[in-house]
Amino acid sequence: MNVGVVGNPSYRDLGTILAGLAKAGPRLGFTPFAEASLLPLWPDPKPAVMGPEVALDCLLTLGGDGTLLRGARALNGANTPILGVNLGRVGFLTSASTQTLDWALDAIVRRAYATESRLALRSSIETKQGERRTDQPIALNDVVVHKGGVARVVRVRVSVDGDEVGQYSADGIIVATPTGSTAYSLSAGGPIVVPGVDAIVVTAVAPHTLAVRPLVIPSQAAVTIDPIPPWTEEVLVSFDGQVGSTVQPGERLVVRRAERPVLLIRLGPEGFFARMRKKLQWGDLSDRERR
Repeated sequence: MNVGVVGNPSYRDLGTILAGLAKAGPRLGFTPFAEASLLPLWPDPKPAVMGPEVALDCLLTLGGDGTLLRGARALNGANTPILGVNLGRVGFLTSASTQTLDWALDAIVRRAYATESRLALRSSIETKQGERRTDQPIALNDVVVHKGGVARVVRVRVSVDGDEVGQYSADGIIVATPTGSTAYSLSAGGPIVVPGVDAIVVTAVAPHTLAVRPLVIPSQAAVTIDPIPPWTEEVLVSFDGQVGSTVQPGERLVVRRAERPVLLIRLGPEGFFARMRKKLQWGDLSDRERR
């Protein structure tokens, strides 16, 4: 079994965890492949570097939700399940921790796990004539259009399948998956969408009119975000808040459902709402005194 490993070096214990993986590989029967930036933290002998030529049976992400998002982007649509191991505080998307890692690895090798199919987004920057300038990386959480600089307003025209929704004046526009509905979109007032719902959410960040509300649209729809002159300078687009690009004057962003979903490994019976209660303190009244 080939297991890819992606990690966040800012966690102090990462080297210890990698040493544990190196020992567990021969015992459990898996071969680790690591991203190149982690090689200095691995004990000798170093594992091979994971790349597109390596067929992975599983990807381990060691860190938090951001590390898992980066791992999903690295897979670039490959049908490889991801096990997120939380080394931080929240880790809403992760399924294991350092305390349960040995058990989780054993379950992975025995394939005693379930997978959740998560919708992802694929974007392209196009000219007004529909010519595609560049394809962008997949996003598991969201695609966000915003302005460069500090607290600057973006003005755009939003369309769904060519049907104009309207003109938005806001700090940004978020196009989120159900997975991303509990991230930036939620903080901007968007709805929580259960991962099994086949939909995309469009949320404006601090819109300049109360008439603008989040939209929930079919996942098969294409969302077009077209900057309006003269507000076309320094328009930026970010993917999962980690990588970005620019939308030049005369261009527009088109966001569609990715061809393949991202597969997240789930261990044990804990479901979405249990994770939401535990990690987002949903409905938590424990700090209130009983009267």
